[in-house]
Amino acid sequence: MTNKPRQYKQIHASLKQQLAEGVYAVGSLLPSENELATQFNTTRMTVRQALTELVREGYIDRRHGKGSIVRSERQALGLLSFQGFSDAVGSQHTVRTEFLTDPAVRPWPDSFFYALTDTEKSINCLTMNRIRYADNSPVMLEYTWLPNCGLDGLLTQDLLDGSLFRTLSSQYNFDIRQMDQRLRAVGATTEQAIYFACPKNTPLLFIERRYQTNQTNLHIYSQLYCFTNQYAISGGL
Repeated sequence: MTNKPRQYKQIHASLKQQLAEGVYAVGSLLPSENELATQFNTTRMTVRQALTELVREGYIDRRHGKGSIVRSERQALGLLSFQGFSDAVGSQHTVRTEFLTDPAVRPWPDSFFYALTDTEKSINCLTMNRIRYADNSPVMLEYTWLPNCGLDGLLTQDLLDGSLFRTLSSQYNFDIRQMDQRLRAVGATTEQAIYFACPKNTPLLFIERRYQTNQTNLHIYSQLYCFTNQYAISGGL
């Protein structure tokens, strides 16, 4: 037998569809918990679980004494933009970064997701593995590979304003010029699910990037896993 979805998930899906279709106008109130419990023939606690999910995903606000109010639009993070995370997100949200491992110098991986130049192959790479937060919510795992062309200082120094790109530009004359990126959907692994506090196989937006720089034949590479349950992802500025 096929297991039925838990009832709060059915309520959540139904309300989410109605919000997408404009059944409830922006700024209007959803029916009360009691009304929804009657409509779906369930308990207020089950309805509350569904509403909590909609709040977490940015579709509604819950205000004490008023109820559940439809938001004007789901908040979006400009993670598809040319800017780094700190610049793309920091103007609208409080950002925070944690290093999953210490930066390290090592050989390039044998199987890499972009073709390396001969110059890059002749030197080691410097790796950074980080988790990025917006307003204390984990939104992105970022794995970065840089050609170690005199960048050893990054192993021990703090990043300028928490930004790798600002640090590279200000202290190493290493500027980003252009960006190539490839996107696809993937399911969260067990490890990623722990970082994002989500079920395994939750859909993530996976992005592979190659940044062209002002240094001939030297690029910065990254793989990003974006968790979109609370914030949508946009192109930004």
